[in-house]
Amino acid sequence: MNLSNELYISATSKGDRIALVRNKRLIEYHVDETEHHFAVGDIYFGSVKKVVSGNNAAFIDIGHEKDAFLHYHDLSPNILSLIKFTKDIIAKRPVSPRLKGFKLEAQIEKQGKISDVLSKNMPILAQVVKEPISSKGPRLSCDISIAGRYIVLVPFSNSINISKKITSKQERQRLHKLMSSVKPENFGVIVRTVAENMDVEDLQRDLEHCLEKWELGVKALRTAMPRDRVISEMDRAASILRDMLNDDFDSIVVDTKESYDKIKNLLHAIAPQKEKILKLHQGKAKIFEHYGIEKQLKSLFGRTVTLPGGGYLVIEHTEALHVIDVNSGNKASSEPNQEATALNVNKEAAIEIARQLRLRDMGGIVVIDFIDMKKAENKKEVHDVLREEMKGDRSKYTILPISKFGLSQITRQRVRPEISVDTRETCPTCGGTGSIQASISVTDQIENHLEHLLLKQNEAKVSIMVHPFVYAYYKEGFISRQMKWFFKYKKWINLIKDSTLGLMEYHFLDKDGEEFELHS
Repeated sequence: MNLSNELYISATSKGDRIALVRNKRLIEYHVDETEHHFAVGDIYFGSVKKVVSGNNAAFIDIGHEKDAFLHYHDLSPNILSLIKFTKDIIAKRPVSPRLKGFKLEAQIEKQGKISDVLSKNMPILAQVVKEPISSKGPRLSCDISIAGRYIVLVPFSNSINISKKITSKQERQRLHKLMSSVKPENFGVIVRTVAENMDVEDLQRDLEHCLEKWELGVKALRTAMPRDRVISEMDRAASILRDMLNDDFDSIVVDTKESYDKIKNLLHAIAPQKEKILKLHQGKAKIFEHYGIEKQLKSLFGRTVTLPGGGYLVIEHTEALHVIDVNSGNKASSEPNQEATALNVNKEAAIEIARQLRLRDMGGIVVIDFIDMKKAENKKEVHDVLREEMKGDRSKYTILPISKFGLSQITRQRVRPEISVDTRETCPTCGGTGSIQASISVTDQIENHLEHLLLKQNEAKVSIMVHPFVYAYYKEGFISRQMKWFFKYKKWINLIKDSTLGLMEYHFLDKDGEEFELHS
């Protein structure tokens, strides 16, 4: 089955909202805040605040309110070369940004002590591998890497590693030989899965792009102050495209010219043949509303999530772990065989759970309480469905088989705070008190404003943005209320439904889509 992938990007004042949709089903949702610091992949010029021998770790000041954590195992075997290079740059000694003629230091021991490598107030270059979550600061690594589309560049290393997912021996040899001939000295390379069968020109262009990014970082480091970010990871939408863009991608839809130009330039650099799939949304309805994403968001982020066959999930979050309870709902009475019912609901649940983990970016430990099944082969079947559905997940994860209590345990790498969308709406009329005046009064208000705009201000074109219930009220009947307006004012009033609005909210728009200032 050919899967279609679509990316929708909606620009808001707080940053981009990004939705990845597969076969019309939302599978990833991100909010990329404009002023988002300490993102995974960012490289900072920090200083060692404290070395803790008991943990074999150090706390690094990179400007976050909580010091960042760096464990000995995340130091990189070539940490001494990185420290020497950083000190040379700060001291303005002549060194080549491309590490030409740079003499690498000896590698550190795998099981050494951090106090032998780092000391208090030492300047250090480190990369964020885990964003600040809850009360914890960022987690760092000194195994610095610059990710491209086909390759990952690793300064101060000379090794060439090829993705394990590339299984053809011949292709592995071709890529190894190719990278050996083009990579500069003192740089290692990790070849990504998408590089399989790619031309030398594409790989070389990608390598050059990564080298330029590293050079810019070195240039920034020359004048950097402690706590400065010297290399920033690309924004969330761009990194999704870099990591996932393949032949299955059908369309990328954005709603601002700025986003359009930015992504067009990115596509031109990483996949020119894909430029034609980029579209600029210009409809009156908001992009997420038009493509049905807003509706999916509202129904997918609640405490309970319904399954197609009538069952439902209950999702609870705690600081330590996430618990998902699978319930059969009204399905139990419809099938005589209890085991068959449990199997079917559990399989549907496994598909939805794999999607929910990605959608909410749930990480750490996830415990799933499936409906009890007696037969071992049924437990294995549900486990296999879960594994199959999670294959497309970009986070590292481990799934344990279903236990005799019907529990499945998943650990999923958590690198950034979990996404949550508040699905409870405060009534805009009563402010959550529970008592409102007759809600039908909203239609009287709309009628009054409409009459004022058309008869007193003599506006040529008016559109009204309303909640879907109010939209339906004006559209119903053979001669709808919208049609009656046409007979009354001799002008067609365009109605736009927007489920992000409260029941009593509405907006009047002019011919350019700008909002009218209404006077009560």
